Amino acid sequence: LHKFAGASLGSFVLVLLVAALYRVYNSDRKEKENQLKLEVFLEDYRALKPSRYSYADIKRITNQFKEKLGQGAYGTVFKGKLSAECFVAVKVLNSTKGNGEEFVNEVGTMGHIHHVNVVRLVGFCADGFRRALIYDFLPNGSLQDFISSVDNNNSFPGWGKLQDISLGIAKGIEYLHEGCNRRILHFDIKPHNVLLDHNFNAKISDFGLAKLCSKDQSIVSMTTARGTMGYIAPELFSRNFGNVSYKSDVYSYGMVLLEIVGGTKNIGSTTENTNEVYCPEWIYNLLEEKDDLPINVWEEGDTKIAKRLAIVGLWCIQWHPADRPSMQRVVQMLEEGGNLTMPQNPFASQGPAGTNTSTP
Repeated sequence: LHKFAGASLGSFVLVLLVAALYRVYNSDRKEKENQLKLEVFLEDYRALKPSRYSYADIKRITNQFKEKLGQGAYGTVFKGKLSAECFVAVKVLNSTKGNGEEFVNEVGTMGHIHHVNVVRLVGFCADGFRRALIYDFLPNGSLQDFISSVDNNNSFPGWGKLQDISLGIAKGIEYLHEGCNRRILHFDIKPHNVLLDHNFNAKISDFGLAKLCSKDQSIVSMTTARGTMGYIAPELFSRNFGNVSYKSDVYSYGMVLLEIVGGTKNIGSTTENTNEVYCPEWIYNLLEEKDDLPINVWEEGDTKIAKRLAIVGLWCIQWHPADRPSMQRVVQMLEEGGNLTMPQNPFASQGPAGTNTSTP
């Protein structure tokens, strides 16, 4: 009996040992496969010409990661210097996140992009499991910083510049949708991902969630919602609102416009509830009742600019994708003079997709 029990225990331990060894082997095999895929991709990508750097180079460029600019879910951004006059932003990716898909996504996508309103990829690092992305350094930070500077008279250039920034973002997204050989859907348009250069020109950044598709592909397959809460189009959560397409970026852009308008509201001017500052429904109700938007007015015409941005934003956040304009039409709406038609209330109960009968 003791011999039988000992043999059974020995067999059980052996099975556990074999299972553990197989798990280690399988994990190592997957890591090697991912690394091989990455190297094949980078070899094919070499012709697109951003420079490849070693991890030692990254440490030198960032002066041992001395100056931190920001941090996100997928990595940390540091200020760096390639030469005495060339400053860069270095995004060091977390090695624990994913299998390198975001890195391949961003490097691959950026190779297709050359536009004044999209940040430029200078180089990258793929040194073993250490990965980093190197971009032009843009000294005026993100649009999020810009929006929150309204209370500082010295750092807020005014509504005319906000209009220029809004138009620049729109032209950048229009280029992604129509100007490249393949349509690029960003899927994470938000103020934090819009950077501003020394002249406050808008540059779209962070393509880690982007998806490439052919221009004749009207529907995009998506297994899970991607993006940032508050900017994600409703069809990414439920297909009852319509199919996922380039119109999902249009929705996110609309939320950015409404945050520009709501975020620069003069808090306390007409409302006691400061939570209304970012509320698109509050903005819609003010416009519908023909009330002025309670914004900080710096120059004559600021109120008209804010109203135009708000109306375009409300067109963009219609719940059904078919009711939203294309980015080409958005650019036209921002550039043209005259009054814009108000869209239907996107916060009222919705009927079947594509019920908006008026046109922007």
